[in-house]
Amino acid sequence: MIEPERPTRGHVIGDGLAWTARWSWRFLVVTAALVVLGLVIGQLWSIMFPVFLGLIVATVIEPPVAWLRDRRVPSTLAALLVVVGGLAVLIGIVVLLAPSVAGQAPAIVQGAVGGIQQIQQWVQGPPLNLGASQIGGYVDLAVQRLQQSALQIAGGVVAGVTTVANGVINAVLAIILAFLFVKDGPKFLPWVRRRSGPTAGSHLEEVSRRAWARLGGFIRSQALIGLVDAIFIGIGLVIFGVPLALPLAVLTFFGAFIPIIGALVAGALAVLIALVVQGPTVAIGVLILILAVQQIEGNLLQPLVQGKGLGLNSAVVILAVAGGSSLFGIAGAFFAVPVAAVGAEIFRYLDQQVARRTGEADAATGPTTPPPADEAAADDESDQPVHPVPESRSAERAEG
Repeated sequence: MIEPERPTRGHVIGDGLAWTARWSWRFLVVTAALVVLGLVIGQLWSIMFPVFLGLIVATVIEPPVAWLRDRRVPSTLAALLVVVGGLAVLIGIVVLLAPSVAGQAPAIVQGAVGGIQQIQQWVQGPPLNLGASQIGGYVDLAVQRLQQSALQIAGGVVAGVTTVANGVINAVLAIILAFLFVKDGPKFLPWVRRRSGPTAGSHLEEVSRRAWARLGGFIRSQALIGLVDAIFIGIGLVIFGVPLALPLAVLTFFGAFIPIIGALVAGALAVLIALVVQGPTVAIGVLILILAVQQIEGNLLQPLVQGKGLGLNSAVVILAVAGGSSLFGIAGAFFAVPVAAVGAEIFRYLDQQVARRTGEADAATGPTTPPPADEAAADDESDQPVHPVPESRSAERAEG
């Protein structure tokens, strides 16, 4: 019996290099396509931002709309009721908090005046020993600097007003788009399936359903994190006797939906009010409280809750937020985790299809409906992707 000729080291190394070259070229093509997609989204960001935000809002209002739709409420009426009801709740929160803010505002103003007087007394004593004339000179110098920087300040104010106006417009557009998404949501996936064909359409439909479920998990996890932050910080502010504890707690809850900036603004405002009204000792205590809660949230609660709600590893969540914020700022930090979750869901689905085509017994993402025998045979002869088949069709073919 003649043994087959063994390949030489040159053939083995050459085959390995050829395989690496083929996959490297494919990787470069896919990377280039992703870069082009990112550039297109960046150029159309003024349009894409309210669309993405509308999708996030739609995940919040979709469950109650679905509940009403199951009770034979027309889709348009159900979406309208939920949107109007949500806006009514937000307006009601503002109306309920307004008397508390107005009632405690004089105490805050009085505390601010007293704090300024204390600062003047402190700088006049040791170790600074500044006299009234010196303090007046510094004040005059500060006023001159402000006058010289009037144009820059005015430009900053105009930019801030423009940013606020754009934010209001984007919020209104997002609410309108969310209403349309939820109203016409049941028609969207069948429309995609019809336009994409039975093979690609089934893939797109399944991936879209999974991505939608993950986005809902993101919103629920953020709401839970914001609620925990608001409860602990609100209780701490009440214990320290800081005014506006309830409004600050509500602000902390909504700030959880805006990564980095939300927590920073809410925490800084709480510390400032404590400093003005209660003095530096209480302000330091409030600062320690907020830092402790934020550390627990960032290092323990957020990775655990978001990782469970989105099906992502804690390290992936942290890296996604860091990468999104470094590339696209606050908006990137906000959308980074949902985008990572959608990407992970697509990867799981592709891995499941690869496992099915290769005949592996253990699919990475759990059991799925196997294709009928005729489709499985067709797949052996062609390169067409295997698409999931509903159980009803599979049962009918088995009976036939």
